[in-house]
Amino acid sequence: MSHPGKLSVQLYSVREHYAADLGATLARLREIGFRHVEPFGLGALDPADAPAALRRATDLRAALDAEGLAVSGTHAAVPADVDTLLAELDALGATTVFAPTPGMVAGFENEAFAAATTVDAFADRMLEVAEALRGNGIALGYHNHWWEWADLGDGTTGYDRFWNRVGDALVAELDVYWATAAGQDPARVLGMLGERAVSLHLKDGPARPDEPQLPLGQGRVDVEAAVAATQARWHVAEIDSTDLDEFELLAGNAAALRERGLSDF
Repeated sequence: MSHPGKLSVQLYSVREHYAADLGATLARLREIGFRHVEPFGLGALDPADAPAALRRATDLRAALDAEGLAVSGTHAAVPADVDTLLAELDALGATTVFAPTPGMVAGFENEAFAAATTVDAFADRMLEVAEALRGNGIALGYHNHWWEWADLGDGTTGYDRFWNRVGDALVAELDVYWATAAGQDPARVLGMLGERAVSLHLKDGPARPDEPQLPLGQGRVDVEAAVAATQARWHVAEIDSTDLDEFELLAGNAAALRERGLSDF
């Protein structure tokens, strides 16, 4: 890495605070130093929910503007009617959207990575959506958890098969924590992804699905090696679960990344 990555924060990290008081939550994140956020919860898989989803995106944009915050990218469900998603992305001002799981893409379940046929079907649908979004100036990406590295029975994994099939049509957000939980070396995965990796989720802990996360440097994740292996622009601080105060953990992790010269606001 020749320069620090740009810090953002996944709003899912503070979801309970977000639900209780959006404005106060965003203000607290700005006080920590964040200038960019990564929203979640966009996209309406049920067409009946699309109008409400669009209102939420519009309201979020107004709240972000009030705090002077920008969007680094967003997580969103991918409905069958991509036009409804496009309307939300336009309202939010997002130019990169990540499908957070296969189950958040209409017609698929999280088990899509467990068999070659379903990996291929999922990849082909993502290619279709990527083409539709690209025509509107939006990049489509995929964010991993841990189940994508299931062995397909021929010595290959669903994750590698997926990226081999989609080529350069999609971008990647590598969650280094979940890659570690899957028994992968995040630096190796980033080497395979190359320039397709545009964003990282950075966090630490025991790297087991149902255990709370910890401050950077106190767990199993080699964040420094992962960052050194990529030119990904965005370094997104995230917490899935923790026994600590979420804001304090985010602030500490951001400070640690800055002190090491890995990331900056």
